[in-house]
Amino acid sequence: MKLITTIVRPERLPEVKAALFRAGVTGITLSRVSGHGGEQEIVEQYRGTTVVMEFHEKVKIEMVCSEPFVQPTIQAILSAARTGEVGDGKIFIQPIDQVIRIRTGEVDNAALTAINADEVQRAALEEAKGGGPR
Repeated sequence: MKLITTIVRPERLPEVKAALFRAGVTGITLSRVSGHGGEQEIVEQYRGTTVVMEFHEKVKIEMVCSEPFVQPTIQAILSAARTGEVGDGKIFIQPIDQVIRIRTGEVDNAALTAINADEVQRAALEEAKGGGPR
């Protein structure tokens, strides 16, 4: 099992989320974050004062995947998040020792599968085919 953490542009979130669902990933945690990487600083005027905006708004997505889902997840993120510009983000992959579902006590891979995974994946595939959201 691996913890995959990715930092992406906020405007790419809908595409990344849909790509993850198509890849079979249904359990994600999302955080709004700000950070500074290779992008240039933005200089703005505020009430007559020059302000340097060092940090850029980003979205952090975290998910734990069993081994068969790791590479498809990485490919889904790369295909959906890449614009080719500086600031597209990063993907971090870390090993996970154990996962326990609190509600049932299930462990490891059994704890990773969502109850409604099939339903979520079907809806994502329908939307991708042009069926639109339900």
